[in-house]
Amino acid sequence: MVPAMQVRAAVIPAAGSGTSFLPATKAVPKELLPIGDVPAIQIIIDEAIGAGIEHIVVVSSPTKPGIEQYFERDDALIGLLKDTGRDEMADRLEAIGRDWRVTITYQDEPLGLGHAVGCGRDVVGDEAFAVLLPDELMGDSSLLAQMCGVCASTGGSVVGVKKVPLDEVAAYGVVAPSGPMTDDGVIPLTDLVEKPEPSAAPSEFILIGRYVLTPDVFGDIAVLEPGTGGELQLTDALRRQAARSPLHGVLSSIARYDTSTPLGYLEASIAFALHDPDLSGDLRTYLATL
Repeated sequence: MVPAMQVRAAVIPAAGSGTSFLPATKAVPKELLPIGDVPAIQIIIDEAIGAGIEHIVVVSSPTKPGIEQYFERDDALIGLLKDTGRDEMADRLEAIGRDWRVTITYQDEPLGLGHAVGCGRDVVGDEAFAVLLPDELMGDSSLLAQMCGVCASTGGSVVGVKKVPLDEVAAYGVVAPSGPMTDDGVIPLTDLVEKPEPSAAPSEFILIGRYVLTPDVFGDIAVLEPGTGGELQLTDALRRQAARSPLHGVLSSIARYDTSTPLGYLEASIAFALHDPDLSGDLRTYLATL
């Protein structure tokens, strides 16, 4: 069994080209598109920090210099904001990377999620770590915090899951339970299947873009062969782990927004704005006029 470890690092795979959002993503990385006035990647980072994570590892692409620029300190801009009385905004800029550290590494070729996670190996080292897919925004940090706790108590990897109708499972990775779900939503797993036909699906529980993984997964990633879509699939690495060590799913009960499409992005923007005390009142008034 892999020893239990505290989860201190989170890997955010952000090397994708964002083709669904062209032409905007020709110039601006999709991860920096704002949800209200907050870049999407910052929402992901805030979720990780809220779960106790201290080190953010962003797997980017050399073709997306804007991501690296986002994390660079800009003293001239901060000084200008302070000189013009915009202290609150200056504080927000100063806070980027102040109470947590960020490391940027690169995925030179788009070889799949498994490969992207593997690009963080030298930075993460021999510790358990989280993986947060930036296309999926969560309502708060509670799911990730629970997953970190399950990893620490079991010494095995953990995946976030959601229950969907059986006719929808073909679009997702699906987990195979090996026992009943506990009262707090933890499910022991024996296997995972990438995009099965409904008739062959082992359950109605799908993967939702949140993982807490033990470091031995890097060895499994290193020997991956192309799977579904010709890519190196993280699911295949987790299947290898499940064959030798504990693997659990945690059922999500929080809000989740899929921003991989323009419609999903708009839905997330509206939902987050409706929870923002500075925006919700005027937005509700406007929506009532439509």
